Order: sequence, then structure tokens, then C-alpha cells
Amino acid sequence: MANSFLNNTNQVTPQGSLSYDVTGNYSWTDPSTNQTYQIPRFTATQTQTPQAAAIDAQNNATKLNLATMGNTQSARVGGLLGAPFNPTAGAPAAGSASGIMGVPGAATSYDTGGAIQSSLGDYGQQQSTFGDAGDITRSYGPADNFSADRQRVEESLYGRLNPQLQKERANIEQRLADQGIRYGSQAYTSAMDDYSRQANDARLAVTAQGGQEQQRMNDMAAKQAGFENAAQMQAYQQAQGRGQFANEAQTQTYNQMLGAGSFANAAQGQQNAQNAALAGFGNAGLAQQLAQQQSGFNAQNAQRNQYMQEQYQQRAQPLNEITALMSGAQQQNPNWLNTPSSQIATTDIGGLINQNFAQQSQNYQSANQNWQSTMGGLLGLGGKLGAAAIMSDERVKKDIVPMGTVFAATPEGERKELPISEWAYKDDPASTRHVGPMAQDVERIDPKAVKTVKGIKHIDPRRVMGGILRAA
Repeated sequence: MANSFLNNTNQVTPQGSLSYDVTGNYSWTDPSTNQTYQIPRFTATQTQTPQAAAIDAQNNATKLNLATMGNTQSARVGGLLGAPFNPTAGAPAAGSASGIMGVPGAATSYDTGGAIQSSLGDYGQQQSTFGDAGDITRSYGPADNFSADRQRVEESLYGRLNPQLQKERANIEQRLADQGIRYGSQAYTSAMDDYSRQANDARLAVTAQGGQEQQRMNDMAAKQAGFENAAQMQAYQQAQGRGQFANEAQTQTYNQMLGAGSFANAAQGQQNAQNAALAGFGNAGLAQQLAQQQSGFNAQNAQRNQYMQEQYQQRAQPLNEITALMSGAQQQNPNWLNTPSSQIATTDIGGLINQNFAQQSQNYQSANQNWQSTMGGLLGLGGKLGAAAIMSDERVKKDIVPMGTVFAATPEGERKELPISEWAYKDDPASTRHVGPMAQDVERIDPKAVKTVKGIKHIDPRRVMGGILRAA
């Protein structure tokens, strides 16, 4: 009843309205409870707007007129269909294929115009070598790079300089002695340092003068070697010029013979092109002749096809007119919206009973499996710890994942379900996973199975195994 009232929604559109009204009831008795219900009956009423009703009246009148004319025309069609239909009577003759079969065959070959010149006469050998221009001078001067001349100059200068330096040293030493400056004093050392620097400057000047002499000798030898290499280059260039002149003459002869051969080949190619053009012109004439005959053939067939189409059109036109008259405009109903559907599910008593039985059976099997798995873990843990209590306070655990429940019994014999979870201890760095009950859940079933040590709840495995779980 609720579903009926929810889903029967009245609608109003520009074309009309749709309304649902309760127009009666009928009695229905529930076979499971023998209780009788009064079920309401709904009537859907469509009401057009005055404008839509007027349009429907006009459409219906038009359809009546068209149907009347179609009935009149059908009598004429009966006589038309009764007469034999022969569309080829009086049709123009079709095109004849024999008219385009007498065209001569196209030319498939033509005169090539002579052979192509593929070789040239003897035009001489190209000169690939020329006379020897002599060796290039790769070194100059003596092997010691005029070191002996340098040494000779330095020895001559030192021969004049050393006696003078010794004489000056003796004078300075005598002058220092006359002044009372002793050997090893600061004044003596300073005076001799000045003399030593002057002597070194003089010796360096001798060394520089010897180097300049060595460089002058080396430059003269380098210029002589450069002159010899310039003469060798001049001889090389003259010999190269004679070789290039001979090769240019050979190239000129080759180009002349190549030009003559190219001219002959061009003449042959021109003759070949002219012969090909003549053959192509003949084939084009044959193709034009074939196209003209093909055009006439196609025009004759088109004329026949047009005649046949006109005959078929005259045959089908009355039938098309009747079909058009009989397919008048259809009446347009108001457009209703898709009403949202709401469904209140009914109670499936038999299904609920079967589902409850299946769930209880599944819960029993799951609980039995969980009990075996949990008991295996708890018994193993109890075996390791002996009679010691196990810390199982939910406040010291993390990452708790519920796994199911097992049946347990209170000391009074009441049957309850004990939740089983998987977790890790908060103070365990390795986060090792454990399986078992929470101490708070065990305490609600058997308070004596739980002990509090330093504010943390522990469970007694002997009490759990031999008490609430074994009793269950």
C-alpha cells in the first residue's frame, strides 16, 4: 500500500494532466497470520487541455477524410493490378556491343631510331707524373747550431774582460784596507757585493754578445736554406705547369669526342621520341574512336533505362498515393515524466528463516575454525609461559584487526561470544602480530580470569583454557 501511494504521482504537463485516484478497495487475507487487509485500487485518468483536445479532433477528422479517399482509390488500383504489366513494350532497343568491337588494335611497338653511341675514340692518356724538382733543404748550419762560434766570441771577450775585473777587484780591496775596513766586516761585505754585481753584469753582457753572434750566423744559414728551397719550389711549379698543360689538352680532346657522341645520341633520342609520338597519336585516335562508339552505346542504354523507369513509376504511383493516404498523422498523447520509483521491500519470511539457518551454520563453522586457530595459538602461548599471566590489555596494543568470535561460558553457565582479534604490542619495535582475545572482553565473561598488574590487565591462560572456553 505504501509503495502504491509513493509511486502513483500525479503529473501536469502543457498537453494535459495525469492523476491517480483511489476508486475502491478489495480484501486480502494474509495466509500466515489470517489477518485481513483492505487494499486500495487506483485509477489513472488522463485529461487533455482544451487546445490539445481540439487538435486531436482535427487530426481525427483529417484521418477520416484520408481513409475515405484511400478507399476510393483502392477500387482504381484493383483494375490497374488486374491488367498485364509489360514494361518492355514499346521500349527503345538496347545498345549493340557489335558497334564497338570493330575498332583496330592499338600499336604496341615503334621504330627506336637507331643505336645509341656507347663509346668514344682514343683521346690519349692523362699525365700523372712530372719531373723531379730536387730535394727540399730540411736543415742548415753546423750540427752544434754555431755553438763553437759563440764560444769563440765569448772566450775573446772574456780574455779582455777578466784581467780588467781582477785589476778592479785588487784596487777595491786595497782601497778598503787603506780605509781600515777589515775583511768580513759589514762594510767590506757591502763593498764586495757591489763589485760582484758589476762583474756579473759585465759577464752577462759577454754572454749576450756571444748569443747575438750565434743568432747572426744562424740567420745567415736560414736565409741560404730558404733561397735553396725557393729555387726547388720554382722548379716544382714549372714541372707541374707542364703536366697540367698536357692534361688540359687531353681533357679538351675528351670533351670534343664526348660532345660528338652526345650529339649523336641526342639525334637518336629525338628520332625515338618522334616515332613514339607518332605511335601515341595513332593510339589516341583509336581511343577517341572507341570512346565515341562507347558514348553512343551508353546513350542508347540510358534511353532504354529511362523508359523502363517511367513505366515502373506509372505502375507504382497509384499504390504510393494510397499508402500516403492510409498513413495519416498519428494522435499525439501528452508526454509524461518518468516518475521516480520508490520500493519498500516486503518481508520474505521463508527467506529469512533459511538465511538465519545458513548464517547460524556458517557462524558455527567459522567460530569452530576460529576457536581451533585461537586455541592453537593460546595453547602454544600458554605452553611457553606456563602458569604466568599474559598481558592482553587493549590499551597496550596497536593495529587491532577483528577476526571473529568464539563461544565461551560464564561461571554461571551462560553461553556468550568472545571476540578474537589480531594485533601488535605498542612497545614492540618489530610489530610482531599476535592472535587472541582482549582482557576487557574476557573480564566481562569471567572476571577471575583477568588480573591487573601495575595497572595493566593480564589474562590467566589456565583459567581461559580450562574454564570459559572448555565449558563452552
